[in-house]
Amino acid sequence: MRFVIITGPSGAGKTHALHSFEDAGYFASDNLPPRLLPGLLTLCQEEKRERVAVVVDTRIGENFSELPSVLAQLRSEGHPAETLYLDASDEALLHRYKETRRPHPLLSEKDTGISGGILDAIERERDLLQPARDIADRILDTSTLTATQLRDAIHDTYASDSRPGLLITVISFGFKHGLPMDADLVFDVRFLVNPHYVPELKPLSGRNPKVWAFVHSDPRTDEFARKMLDLVTFALPEYDREGKAYLNIAIGCTGGQHRSVALSEDMASQLRGEGWRVVVRHRDMREEVPMMTTSTAQGLDR
Repeated sequence: MRFVIITGPSGAGKTHALHSFEDAGYFASDNLPPRLLPGLLTLCQEEKRERVAVVVDTRIGENFSELPSVLAQLRSEGHPAETLYLDASDEALLHRYKETRRPHPLLSEKDTGISGGILDAIERERDLLQPARDIADRILDTSTLTATQLRDAIHDTYASDSRPGLLITVISFGFKHGLPMDADLVFDVRFLVNPHYVPELKPLSGRNPKVWAFVHSDPRTDEFARKMLDLVTFALPEYDREGKAYLNIAIGCTGGQHRSVALSEDMASQLRGEGWRVVVRHRDMREEVPMMTTSTAQGLDR
């Protein structure tokens, strides 16, 4: 049985996530007080439900603070409870609230100004959520994800009925866009030769064979890739032995288009070859061929 508790700040995408779980065959429940979780889990076990996903967040008020102790109780009793914490940057949350014009659940009458008021509410909510974030099994940063990308990320992780060991996500990113909030290990490859300054390579991505060959023409690339892999393959069995369910490995270059993409693909391929479960996410990579129509990303409004 998989019993997944979804939490995180308002605006991070919990509603879309719950719909994605439901589409994957999960029994879904929203806005449940923590003290009701043991009863729900027992009921679902009696009804032989194999997949359950529940959103628990600050909308329930002060009772939310009970979540860490309830989770500790469930785990001490051997119940299969895991937590998914959806997070997003303050800028992303503010943009989503401005776009949807929905009130933040912690926004009070004394808050003044749409931006200042929401930012104050976001900060207060983060303080309330921190104990739950500290014990989360997985933290997923949705700052740059569309609803479709969030659905795919959930499907990659939670579509199976069981948890067959450690799931590794290799994330390419650009340092100029900020560090991934959900990164466990971070590698910096900005010292490698940069395809950005080669006109015919600039519009391509690190998945293109020409870019890959150019990046690997730097003799430091293969040596650094080996050293990264040595460190990661040493650590993975230890993380797995500790019972860690998810590990996010972030590889960054300047813009997240060329070097980090190429080396992320390399690492993912090598880890898969050693039998690990791996998914790849290119956070900041642009499409190589410009689209002729404007694509509007769906908002993650809660």
